[in-house]
Amino acid sequence: MAYWLFKSEPSAWSWDDQAAKGDIGEEWDGVRNYQARNFMREMAQGDRGFFYHSQKERAIVGIVEVSAEAHPDSTTDDARWECVDIKAVRPFETPVTLDQIKGDGRLDDMVLVKNSRLSVQPVSAQEWRIICDLGNTDPA
Repeated sequence: MAYWLFKSEPSAWSWDDQAAKGDIGEEWDGVRNYQARNFMREMAQGDRGFFYHSQKERAIVGIVEVSAEAHPDSTTDDARWECVDIKAVRPFETPVTLDQIKGDGRLDDMVLVKNSRLSVQPVSAQEWRIICDLGNTDPA
C-alpha cells in the first residue's frame, strides 16, 4: 500500500463534503498539474491518503482511500487530465497543522514541507505513522 496527501480548499471541497459522499466517494477532479496527475496515475485501489485543508486552516483533517484508479477527469474533454476517486475513511481525532509538521524534525523531508503548493503528493510510510500519531488517529 502506498500513501498520499490530497489538498483541498475547504471553501471549494471540505472534509465534510468528502465524508458526506460515503462509500460512493468522489472524483478528485480538476487537477491541472502534470506532477500531481502523474502521482494519481501511480495510485492503486486501497491506497490511503491524508485529506488536507489548505488556505487558512492548513491542517490534515482526515484519512481517505483510493476507491478507483486513474481514469479520465470528467470535468474536461482534454484527454491529458486524469483523476482518481477517493472516499472518506475517518476524520483525524486531532487535526495536524502544517506548523506542527514543519516543527517536527522527523518530517523535514516530507513533500508537504518542501513543496507545499503541490495538490497531490506522496507520503512515506514513516511520515504516515508519525502524522497519525500526532493526530491521535489509527494509521490502519
